[in-house]
Amino acid sequence: MNGLPADRCEWIEADVFQLLRKMRDQGRQFDLIILDPPKFAPTSATAERAARGYKDINLLAFKLLRPGGLLATFSCSGGVSADLFRKIVAGAALDASVDAQMIGQFHAAPDHPVALAFPEGEYLKGLLCRVG
Repeated sequence: MNGLPADRCEWIEADVFQLLRKMRDQGRQFDLIILDPPKFAPTSATAERAARGYKDINLLAFKLLRPGGLLATFSCSGGVSADLFRKIVAGAALDASVDAQMIGQFHAAPDHPVALAFPEGEYLKGLLCRVG
């Protein structure tokens, strides 16, 4: 539907933790990886556990990217702020020993307003990173 050539794309649905480790062990490399996991932290009380999960999958994804490769990574966890998510992804890049740059940010569309009294409502967030 997106006009991408089928011989250049691979669509996979799997347990991301297991699959990324398997691909790392196989020495696979990619030009683009999109991480859009389910909600890891519905509340701030579960943010620490969620941070470990987000860091793990992002670290593995960074290791799988070719130089110049792109990582589009997302969080829909209300318990993880946009600032914390950026810090998690930056820490993952550092631990993966890659030179990464944030070249874009994603947020909910204007038709998804956030109540000032409920900051957790700003749960949709994403980053586009490029590996040098």
